[in-house]
Amino acid sequence: MRVRVLGVAALSTLAFAATACGDSGSTAPSAQPSGSASASAPAPAAGGTLVIWADPSRVKPLKPFADRFGSENGVTVEVKEISKDNQMTFLTASQQGSGPDIMIGAHDWIGNLVQNGAIDPVTLTDEQKAAFSEIAIKAVTFNGQVYGAPYAVENIALIRNTELAPDAPATLDEMIDKGKELKKAGKVKEVLCLPVGVKGDAFHAYPLFASAGGALFGQTASGDPDPKQVLLGSEGSVKAFGKLKELGEKGDGALKTSVTNENYIVNFAAGKCAYLISGPWAMSEVKKGGISYDITPVPAFKDGKPATPFVGVQSFFVAAKGKSKALAQEFVANYVTNKDVAKALYEADPRPPALTAALQEVQAADPDAAKFMDAGKSGMPMPAIPEMAAIWEPFGIAETAVVKGGDAAKAAAAAQKAIDGALKN
Repeated sequence: MRVRVLGVAALSTLAFAATACGDSGSTAPSAQPSGSASASAPAPAAGGTLVIWADPSRVKPLKPFADRFGSENGVTVEVKEISKDNQMTFLTASQQGSGPDIMIGAHDWIGNLVQNGAIDPVTLTDEQKAAFSEIAIKAVTFNGQVYGAPYAVENIALIRNTELAPDAPATLDEMIDKGKELKKAGKVKEVLCLPVGVKGDAFHAYPLFASAGGALFGQTASGDPDPKQVLLGSEGSVKAFGKLKELGEKGDGALKTSVTNENYIVNFAAGKCAYLISGPWAMSEVKKGGISYDITPVPAFKDGKPATPFVGVQSFFVAAKGKSKALAQEFVANYVTNKDVAKALYEADPRPPALTAALQEVQAADPDAAKFMDAGKSGMPMPAIPEMAAIWEPFGIAETAVVKGGDAAKAAAAAQKAIDGALKN
């Protein structure tokens, strides 16, 4: 999962792009409706057309199930591939009346889509909600309503080369010390493979930032992120940026702008670092490298707060302006919420299923899925508020500045000012 950094002018179009892990085909369709249909969702009438938009990695595995749904309900189902600027493309089409009935995307789109009247709540029963991981349902809940049917959960973890570092580090401090020791001995080129790049990377840095006491927003009375309380310039965040400075190019050398989204995974797979902080999307390259590895939660700093990663949840959304809304509700709430669809989507793009029954079957063959879920169980669902779009660029600028040795207080203050200005706080 990677964050595309936007200018503040793009605030209303939160862009969050997930890297794909390849397409390995699909299982034979055998899905049946999962659970009982909600009493508030009218039964779809026979006939009509259901249009689904999905990114390339999901079109192929989804199509057999879409065809089966169409056959069982006497309707035509079209699965259309959308491969660029998916959220903005959906919003624009929705406003023009030419959008789909169902959109597949990341849960952190929800605030922006709701604000623009683009999606409806999904009518899941209590039994259906209970079939998903708790964090998945939490992620798709916005203003007290469920706006998506979750199918995959993704977060970053610590991936360790067990030949170079046999033991999981108890703290971030211990990990950095071991990485420095290996580098000094000439066994690795980098202390840590975590992308910073020239523009920073808030997504990957967040567990370290949070453990060091940093925060993005305060909270509303209901516990949701409060965009009126931006905390990048707070005392805790200044200390956290100071900690990133200590890890940076004029300190421990663990964080470097030369380590980017383009090279951090391949460097680990080639044995150039013992520690990689990344997500399920890295595993194809890691396995190709043929190294022995293990996956554990990102450790916290000694005496620090938990190193909570962001958690992203891929979801099915019901378009508010779709032409076949009853069909869309039936498909999303009572058809794709079953383990056969979840498993097929997993096999095409191996991110841990949000559906507990599917995860239990998947982890029997792929223990990595359970390890990533364990690493993210106490994580922070990516804030779904539209204002989150204002965070990425100023945070990235501040991160890069301190990694290069800049003053933490000045970097934090500049980020706070930029974000408050964008949000008109």
